[in-house]
Amino acid sequence: MGILNTLLRAVTWWNGQTLGTQFYTWRKGEKVGEDTQGNIFYQSRDAKKRWVIYNGEAEASRVDPDWHGWLHHTFKELPTDRPLPKKAWVKPHQENLTGTALAYAPEGSIRRPEPKPRQDYEAWSPE
Repeated sequence: MGILNTLLRAVTWWNGQTLGTQFYTWRKGEKVGEDTQGNIFYQSRDAKKRWVIYNGEAEASRVDPDWHGWLHHTFKELPTDRPLPKKAWVKPHQENLTGTALAYAPEGSIRRPEPKPRQDYEAWSPE
């Protein structure tokens, strides 16, 4: 199983880092922090490049907002040094449910278990 995992890491990116990313991180990366999701953040030694190694599936919505701002050079300071103020109305992260049975479906949608009949129009019939 070890050889298969190594081969998969060489050619896939969606379940963790590839071998190329791991090698680049080892050679040029400097760990700067970790977020609440367990994602690990790095920057190059010259501080020009920044990247994240996801904890599990590579899902961009799993990056905390303050780390997202740091990754995109919106903030110069690390979120560990200067965290964003948290608002009382902010909800905890919820994964992207698009394409799953738990995805939002409005009333009348055929994706609902028991869709309501449409009532917003009257069917046309010729005279």
